[in-house]
Amino acid sequence: MSEDFYRIKRLPPYVIAEVNAMRAAARAGGEDIIDLGMGNPDLPPPPHVIEKLCEVAMKPDAHGYSQSKGIPGLRKAQANYYARRFNVELDPETEVVVTMGSKEGLSSLATAITAPGDVVLAPNPSYPIHTFGFIIAGATIRSVPTTPDENYWRSLDRAMAFTVPRPSVLVVGYPSNPTAEVVDLAFYERLVAWAKENKVWVLSDLAYSELYYDGCPTPSILQVPGAKDVAIEFTSMSKTYSMAGWRMGFAVGNRQLIAALTRVKSYLDYGAFTPIQAAACAALNGPQDIVQKNRELYHKRRDVMIDAFGRAGWDIPPPRASMFAWAPLPPALKHMGSLEFSKQLLQHAKVAVAPGVGYGEDGEGYVRIAMVENEQRLRQAARNVKRYLTSMGVNAPGRAVGS
Repeated sequence: MSEDFYRIKRLPPYVIAEVNAMRAAARAGGEDIIDLGMGNPDLPPPPHVIEKLCEVAMKPDAHGYSQSKGIPGLRKAQANYYARRFNVELDPETEVVVTMGSKEGLSSLATAITAPGDVVLAPNPSYPIHTFGFIIAGATIRSVPTTPDENYWRSLDRAMAFTVPRPSVLVVGYPSNPTAEVVDLAFYERLVAWAKENKVWVLSDLAYSELYYDGCPTPSILQVPGAKDVAIEFTSMSKTYSMAGWRMGFAVGNRQLIAALTRVKSYLDYGAFTPIQAAACAALNGPQDIVQKNRELYHKRRDVMIDAFGRAGWDIPPPRASMFAWAPLPPALKHMGSLEFSKQLLQHAKVAVAPGVGYGEDGEGYVRIAMVENEQRLRQAARNVKRYLTSMGVNAPGRAVGS
């Protein structure tokens, strides 16, 4: 009996899991760890959403199998969201499918459209499912940059010119997880034209669509005329409505891709628990003050964190969107690498962050910091970091003592 399973062999050790295990062990030992590693919202959804969940769960007929593609009311609610937010019209029957979070949707679509040996273009660094969803499905990944500058477009053109077989899928994700980079509508216009010219499907991850700052709303690729010819887009209720554990997401766009995803999902699941889907309808259709409230919450946390960590001796560029900061290692400690630095920070500062190398080799030299603790805890984290940096001979942003 072989113990060398094909897909398991293709998966490297999950680097971030190493830090997570250290964090869990420290907490089990009674240590107060400030967890800025995982993007796990610390506030509940709005009360009316929880009330709807409880109301529907009390119904005797609400506990059977649901619909894999999502109940009709929820698909319609998502279509209405795109209409009012992006001025994009969607057919709830053929252009919307409910997923169990964007992560499940991306991995199920990878299973649906990927054959062993296919080449997929994916950003590096990026959210792990952007690459590993396709690796599990048997594809080969060719990395492209995350930063949407001219080098990005040159990388796409080189990939099409020199890769055999030619790539068939491009994954994009803005606002980016982990780098928090953003793009404008002109970027998507150029991308749609490129995809049509090169006959490439575009998979857009828009999970952080509502967490934008400084008055610059994030666009959807589907706002580009003709984008639905080549693109599908994933969104999530996790951060927008503080519903991460509810596992509610959506895929919308190209009918052929939606049909493929829907068919694979019909074999894999019966959909989320119906009361959860009903509560998700209440979130999308009801008062939207939670969206603005969460945006303001993370904006304030961003400002507090950037200021406090800067005073501690660690300069971090302020993210323009998402709930993450993409922080370069302090120059005096860059030689450690992101994994060792994350371990040291956990052990000596009692602060958990995610090593950048866990998001791809181009993430080395950075850590991802999630703004999922309140302002008091963020300031406490900064004080802990300052003590650690001082112990390592760093007393000012980017400078070692005596330099």
